[in-house]
Amino acid sequence: MQMKERLQTLWQRSMLHRAMLVSPFVVALLLAGFWQFDGREDVRYFTAKVERGDIVQVVQATGTINAVTTVQVGSQVSGRIAEIYVDFNSKVKKDQIIAKIDPSLFETRLLQAEADLQNALANVRGIEASIETQRADVRAAQANLDRARAQFREAELNLKRTKELFEQGIVAASQFDTVQATYDATAANVRVLEAQLEQARARLRQTEAQLEQARASVAQRRASVESARVDLSHTVIRAPIDGTVIARNVDVGQTVAASLQAPTLFVIAQDLTKMLVYAKTDESDVGKIQPGAMATFRVDSFPREVFRGRVTQVRMNATVVQNVVTYDTIIEFDNPEQKLFPGMTAYVTIPIAQAMDVVKIPNGALRFHQQIPEAERTALLRKYGFEVPGAGNRELAGGRPRPQFSGGQRPQGGEAGGGGGPNAEMMRRRMAFLAGMDGGREQWGFVWKLLPNKELRPIRVKVGITDYTFTELKEGEIQPGDELVISRSTGGTPQPGSSGGAPPGAPGFIRRM
Repeated sequence: MQMKERLQTLWQRSMLHRAMLVSPFVVALLLAGFWQFDGREDVRYFTAKVERGDIVQVVQATGTINAVTTVQVGSQVSGRIAEIYVDFNSKVKKDQIIAKIDPSLFETRLLQAEADLQNALANVRGIEASIETQRADVRAAQANLDRARAQFREAELNLKRTKELFEQGIVAASQFDTVQATYDATAANVRVLEAQLEQARARLRQTEAQLEQARASVAQRRASVESARVDLSHTVIRAPIDGTVIARNVDVGQTVAASLQAPTLFVIAQDLTKMLVYAKTDESDVGKIQPGAMATFRVDSFPREVFRGRVTQVRMNATVVQNVVTYDTIIEFDNPEQKLFPGMTAYVTIPIAQAMDVVKIPNGALRFHQQIPEAERTALLRKYGFEVPGAGNRELAGGRPRPQFSGGQRPQGGEAGGGGGPNAEMMRRRMAFLAGMDGGREQWGFVWKLLPNKELRPIRVKVGITDYTFTELKEGEIQPGDELVISRSTGGTPQPGSSGGAPPGAPGFIRRM
């Protein structure tokens, strides 16, 4: 009772005395809370089992379904669409009439061209008749010339005899003069007739040249007729192949203009029972894809079905979109039920490597990064026989660190490069060690095995192909059924950075397509 009375007396004196009475209990509560919530909760590890099975590495791409042969049917002439005989999805045969353009204008042009041809033919016939007349004139002129030459020879002989008689004094001078005049007249007549003959021949040659020109004009007019007839035939649009109409771009009454380029009236796919997928493949994957490889793909229309095809070609023509380079991988497949249509989006999977009946490591274990202090990590690694490069171990090769391993282990590959200060150099050396590789092509990494006593054991592994869920184990002390850590949590909360997002070279999986 006395103690109780004394406490009441102290409590009633002042606020300071009250604080002195309460403070021991508050301190005790704070110490208990600090001890309870000081961040030393139990660590919980989440694990996944190592399995044995098959791994298939694939390349995934998105593509478009196309017909093997697609023909765009256009018009070579301009005009108004008069009739259309097919529609979307119509089955057509080769040379089947599918549309007509109004032919009236082209029929008129054909009639005009035929009339011009007849006129040219009539002109040829007129010139041929004129040539025959001129040839007759030439023959007449030649006959007149021959007669004149005969008369000239006769006058020449008569002049010779008369001259001899005149020199003997038998013939009078007047008679000799008459004979001389007759000779001169016949000679002049011969020259005139020769000139007339040459003139007639020249006219004949000129007319013959006109005949050649007229015949050339006939050929030109005949070509115009053929051109008009062809243009008229082009008003009838025919199917160039057997197939299915997948697009119709015109209606009756619409005018098409083919002056600059042939307009596309219809699009016909030849055979929809055999089709192609044009898959856009990343440039990093085309070197792994081989013609003849079997591929599978899905489409949005049939999400539960898997379609199969065969790679026939990887085209060398690159497509660059926003600095991303892709190549077309052509996959042929059968479409007997014609369920798939041209233009559908296909989600393609192409196997490029496989490993049968191998030990499979969960990829989460390769991504796991143990978040513990550096000294504790180093001690743990050395406990299991790994010599960790650090401040006390500065073996350099060419001025750059080379990781050390116990038991004769060494990573394959070249040397790690880079610059920076001592801390950066130390970090690179430790990362090279933890990654198990030193710039080479071998895929090495570290996984953490959970032992029965809840301790973690680091195991260095060499990995092969991956299907992005499991990775093939090539070397390492791991057996099917082993528990590998994939993440950790503290107090029920996953530890940040415990899985995924590990920096390059950290103990995690180095992705390889």
